[in-house]
Amino acid sequence: MSDFRGGFSRPAPATADMAVDTGLRAFMLGVYNKLALGLVVAGVLAYVTGNVPEVQALLFQRGADGRIGLTMLGMIVQFSPLVMLFGSMFFMKNPTAGGVNLLYWAVVSTIGAGMGVLFLIYTGTSIATTFFVTAAAFGGLSLFGYTTKKDMSGMGTFLIMGVIGLVIAMVVNMFLQSGMMALVISGLGVLIFSGLIAYDTQRLKMTYYQLGGNEAAMGVATGFGALSLFINFVNLFQFLLMFMGGSRD
Repeated sequence: MSDFRGGFSRPAPATADMAVDTGLRAFMLGVYNKLALGLVVAGVLAYVTGNVPEVQALLFQRGADGRIGLTMLGMIVQFSPLVMLFGSMFFMKNPTAGGVNLLYWAVVSTIGAGMGVLFLIYTGTSIATTFFVTAAAFGGLSLFGYTTKKDMSGMGTFLIMGVIGLVIAMVVNMFLQSGMMALVISGLGVLIFSGLIAYDTQRLKMTYYQLGGNEAAMGVATGFGALSLFINFVNLFQFLLMFMGGSRD
């Protein structure tokens, strides 16, 4: 994982022959296919946990004041992705394609199951509309990251710092409960994760050139690349939903 996230040690060649172009397209297509399948799995799980009463009751509960909370199992599901992602930084020093695939599907499944709470907060129509808007935005941003000649590597540190600041602001607002602050956080979240989609797409493209045809390393990179883009997509979707979502109340 550390090797994949380390960027690229030499510049991409100024020109690439047809074999390189074909290989790059196949590599990126593998990432996008895995991402698309992950979104389908997450969407199905979210629908089930948010709409099937027996399953819904295992993860979510509504308090006397009408607020939606989590059961013990729900808390485990919600925090499992973070635990797995941070744990992988320590336990996957020499990742394999199989190990990364296992991590990817575990994260996709738990995030998808946890997102069922959105069906308790927002209308199904607004969720579907926001999803298609997110998909369109993702496609445009990823295409920009893939085709732009501008080196976006300098954005990486800035965007990661933005994510950290965003998390801190969200934790603070859990206590302040400020509607205005929540609106600002949502706007910043949309901007930050939009930037990350373009940045991570370009980083994946450069990673392909760095790996130089190493099939085992590309298998690992495909898994990590799909995971990065999946997380970016989900976060962009949720922040957009704060603006576009129609409440059930």
